[in-house]
Amino acid sequence: MYDGVRQAAEELVKRCYKRGVNIRITQGLRTIAEQEALYAQGRTKPGSKVTNARGGYSFHNFGVAIDFVLMASGYDMKADADKDGQADWYEVVEEAKKLGFVWGGDWKSFVDFPHFEMTFGLTTAQYRAGKRPTQAQINEVLARIEATKGEDGEMTIEEKAAFKALQETVAAQAKRIETLEGRAKMAKVPAWAESACVAAKKAGAIDTANDGSYDFYRLITVMYRRGFFGAVDAVPVKEGV
Repeated sequence: MYDGVRQAAEELVKRCYKRGVNIRITQGLRTIAEQEALYAQGRTKPGSKVTNARGGYSFHNFGVAIDFVLMASGYDMKADADKDGQADWYEVVEEAKKLGFVWGGDWKSFVDFPHFEMTFGLTTAQYRAGKRPTQAQINEVLARIEATKGEDGEMTIEEKAAFKALQETVAAQAKRIETLEGRAKMAKVPAWAESACVAAKKAGAIDTANDGSYDFYRLITVMYRRGFFGAVDAVPVKEGV
C-alpha cells in the first residue's frame, strides 16, 4: 500500500481503539489473481457474489483501499459494544472520513459497508495504465493525518474540569501521604514526649526513644501519665496528644 494509505489505515485503528472500538483491517492490497478468484465467486464458483470488479478493476489491486471488521461484533452495524450511544460501525466511518477515506457505504450501487478507499483522484483505468499518485498528493494525506490528531486530543469543558479535580485530589493525597510518612518515623523525640520517654527508658520499658513514630510517642506518653513508669513529675504540654 502507498505510504499515505498505509499510515492512514494505521491511524484509523489507533483512533478507533482510543474511542473504545477495536477494529481489524481484513484486506488491503489484493493481487490480480485474488481479485479474479473473488469475481468468480457466485458466477463460475460456488458462493454469493462479493464483488463486481474483475482483476485490475478494484482499487484494492493498487493498494489504495482497505476493508475492516469490528473485533467485538463482526459486521453488526448496529452494535454499540462501548455503550456510548453511537453504533460502533459509524464511529469507525466518522474517523475514516476525517482521515480522507471514501466510504463504500455511501455508494449508490453495490454498496460496500466494510470498505474504505483513498484513490488520489485516479480511476482504476489510470492505475492500470501505470499512473500513480504524486508525492505531493501523498504528502497532503500525511499532513491531514497530523492536522486531525489535535481534534482527538482536545478535551471538552467537562473533561477539563474533571481532570483538574483529579489533579487536586492527587495533590491532596500526596500531601497526606507525605504527612503520614513523616509521622511513621520522626527525626527526634517530640518535646511533649521527652519526659515520658525518659521515664519509660529508666523503667526498662524501652531500650531507646530514637526514630519512633508519632503513635509510638503518643502511646508512651499516655502510659507515662497513667503512672505505668512510676510517679509523674510534671504533666507536659498536651501538644499532639
